[in-house]
Amino acid sequence: MSEQSGNAGATRDADAPDRSRRGFLRTSGLTAMGAMLGMTIPFERNLPAGLFPVALAQDTGLDLMAAKKGLVVLGNRPLNAETPAHLLDDDVTPYEKLFIRMNGLVPQTALDQDAAGWTLTIDGEVDTPLELTIEDLKSRFENVTRRLVIECGGNGRAFFQPGTSGNQWTVGAVGCPEWTGVRLADVLKEAGIKESAVYTGHYGNDAHLNGEEGKEVISRGVPIDKALQEDAIIAWEMNGEPLPALHGFPLRLIVPGYPASASQKYLNRIWIRDKEHDGAKMTGDSYRIPAYPVAPGTEVPEEDMVILMEMPVKSVITFPETGFEVKAGETAEVRGHAWCGKGDVAAMHVSLDFGQTWQEAELDPAPNRFAWQRWRANVTPPQHGYYEVWARATDQDGISQPPLSPVWNPRGYANNIQHRIALVAVA
Repeated sequence: MSEQSGNAGATRDADAPDRSRRGFLRTSGLTAMGAMLGMTIPFERNLPAGLFPVALAQDTGLDLMAAKKGLVVLGNRPLNAETPAHLLDDDVTPYEKLFIRMNGLVPQTALDQDAAGWTLTIDGEVDTPLELTIEDLKSRFENVTRRLVIECGGNGRAFFQPGTSGNQWTVGAVGCPEWTGVRLADVLKEAGIKESAVYTGHYGNDAHLNGEEGKEVISRGVPIDKALQEDAIIAWEMNGEPLPALHGFPLRLIVPGYPASASQKYLNRIWIRDKEHDGAKMTGDSYRIPAYPVAPGTEVPEEDMVILMEMPVKSVITFPETGFEVKAGETAEVRGHAWCGKGDVAAMHVSLDFGQTWQEAELDPAPNRFAWQRWRANVTPPQHGYYEVWARATDQDGISQPPLSPVWNPRGYANNIQHRIALVAVA
């Protein structure tokens, strides 16, 4: 397929009859809207093919959150919501507590949970282009189940000073569900990766906010070496159930260690490129950071921005909830999770005296690479008063979370500031 071809299957004859279910809904929806308004829509026939009237575009999507519990909505078009830290205590993040990051609108196929006829295309710099059904994936490749952290690249954005644009995530745009699928590497090897392959380009069928059919919502990719690691999977299940509508039904990528934007939802095509992918939200400032440290508020030339790849080491305190009361002189357990874009976390420490001294926390091994790791520690406030528990994870290279926001960047990515909670000791 040519460099200009964009999303697979997006092009159709604008003058041909639209016999798709989506086209039926559009037509019947226009009729229903006219009936509801008690009037005709005089210029209905002038509406371009593939473009929906604003009144029919998907609403805020808040109805899709009916099963979510306690999430904080940061935006409703597209829908974005984060999970308060104390709700992230599960070792395996359940559906109701997993954050939501949408770039467009949930496609009708996902809303209907209808995967009939779904195919995944692998093309570009390959020896044998593939078109695989979900059943092909399940039957032709080894099925694997992994706990894998998925984290928005902007998690922690709210802590940068000066502030940056985008959803003001604090610490809750992260989770560690259990995913079932096949290794991305196995599928790519079946297609035969050419020596010219440099990058992947991922595509899904999510709908653009303006309702325009075929317009790219987000199309990111990863270096071919990352795609060929055994940890990345093409998933069709989350926590033993078909992928929910908000999380990518019927197929999605999970590329652990990288920002979640690389883990394409509603996956229907992987384009192997002979250059760095340049799809929607791969250029400009999107998911990019300066190639060198900059002063806060600096305008960075586009040519000096590089793609955000590995996420930094990070941890979160999930118990107790901030403001918890404990009796002075008595021991209180604190616990949480730690994770890292490089793989396993090496060490975990907590402080009760604003970082003057640190005690080592017990750190469990990961059940598999790129799963978060449970940690726990006992702290004892010596007298009544106000305390803070600070949490600090350290990666395999000896790099630890900083007490203040790390190097500033224009879009507020990869903030791994130490998480802190308040602890009140009573007499």
